[in-house]
Amino acid sequence: MIIFAPSLINIYMKRTLSLFLLLLLASCASAPIVPTPQLPTAAVATATLIRYEPTFTIPTPSPTSTPVVCDPFRTDFCITDGNFIFRRPIKAPDNTFIDPTYAYASTANGTRDPHHGVEFLNAFGTPVYAAGDGVVLFAGVDAEAVYSPWPNYYGNVVVLKHADDLYTVYAHLSKIDVETGQAVSTGDLLGEVGQSGVAVGPHLHFEVRRGNVGDYFATQNPELWLFPNKERGVVQISIQEESGRLIKYVEYVLEYLSATEKKDEKTFFGITYSADMQRGDENAVMGDLNPGKYRIAFKYNGQLYEQHIEVESGKLTQVVFVVK
Repeated sequence: MIIFAPSLINIYMKRTLSLFLLLLLASCASAPIVPTPQLPTAAVATATLIRYEPTFTIPTPSPTSTPVVCDPFRTDFCITDGNFIFRRPIKAPDNTFIDPTYAYASTANGTRDPHHGVEFLNAFGTPVYAAGDGVVLFAGVDAEAVYSPWPNYYGNVVVLKHADDLYTVYAHLSKIDVETGQAVSTGDLLGEVGQSGVAVGPHLHFEVRRGNVGDYFATQNPELWLFPNKERGVVQISIQEESGRLIKYVEYVLEYLSATEKKDEKTFFGITYSADMQRGDENAVMGDLNPGKYRIAFKYNGQLYEQHIEVESGKLTQVVFVVK
């Protein structure tokens, strides 16, 4: 066995390390500089871009708070978008305003039967248009009592079926321009204003029905479904007992408080729906109102009830009175 002294081992290691360093420096000095390879231009142009698509569904951010729904029982009044989904069946410059003297569910001061629709007073031949997209359920003379309890009550009539079990009725026409089964779009020509059937003077009788179209009492107040005229709003009034039952008969006034000049002052007089027409949440509606502030007032059982409200363009104002 050969045994090296420690001093000899150290000398050997130092020489070995020095030799390694000399060889390393020599290789670095002689190595050529190799440029970084560049991808040919043609290859870049034809390269396929791979887009990363996550395999999981990105969650929709949740609102920080739940929107508060206006409750007309807990506040003086509510202003909402309403259910305005139908366009006016008459277009300007013809008369697009509803006749206030024979409003929905009114009796024209007890002189006529409760009204199941509204009337647009216009001359013979005025074009009548579809209030919404739908299909013609019926177009012709109502010789049979299908849509009312009496034959030939509506005269020349068009009935459209819409989505969500809604129907619109166009009655007393002088001319019909569509056929049963025909698909129509909003604003399509249906016919012309006339005086056929049981009608006093030329006008369009317009109805909105929901559910069973053959039910004469399935009507809804059209002013709650028709877009208001430009720069106008609608007020929905509920006058009811604490039990929730709608009051059968109340005369009320709606006073316009936003008039800037005396000539603009207006007071509207109304009566709640006829008793046999009270099937919804409201028993009075006033439409085509100028935006601004109003006061509603009436007496019931000797007590005065009143409320100040606001009307906005294109909106529905809801107010509820609970009487004793």
